[in-house]
Amino acid sequence: MAAMAFLRFLMLLALIVWIGGIIFFSFVEAPTLFMVLPTTRMAGDVVSASLGKLHWIGLIAGTVFLVCSLLYEQLKQGKLHPLAARYVFVFLMVLLTAYSQFSITSRMRDLRVEMQSATNLAANDPRRLEFDRLHAWSTRVEGTVLFLGLGVVALTARKEAISN
Repeated sequence: MAAMAFLRFLMLLALIVWIGGIIFFSFVEAPTLFMVLPTTRMAGDVVSASLGKLHWIGLIAGTVFLVCSLLYEQLKQGKLHPLAARYVFVFLMVLLTAYSQFSITSRMRDLRVEMQSATNLAANDPRRLEFDRLHAWSTRVEGTVLFLGLGVVALTARKEAISN
């Protein structure tokens, strides 16, 4: 029983940290930095570094949730349902987070360096346009991860309520 309680604690902690981090980053940190810091470059530097850390938190938290949740289910019911919606959602969350970290965000970082070294960057510069396009995709991906995460919370709460 203690092992099951610890696994459940880790599952819930992983969700809280990951989803809470996304909510804090999206609705508190990023907007505040762009309002408070004197330049968008400074705000962008902090946001970029924070987003990279948030992605790593998500990759680790998603893995912890999946492993602990599958072990918990095995101990509790003696069988696994690896294609249950909450596992599929978390797996998609991890995939989207990895895609954002290693594809979208890394390309945005490269573009930021290129744009910062340029003087008098035109509004229609291809680098700026690509950055803006990637930023829109980054926002969509983070939003999707957040909504999937909220779905996992609802499914996890529902599953526990049904089994009690």
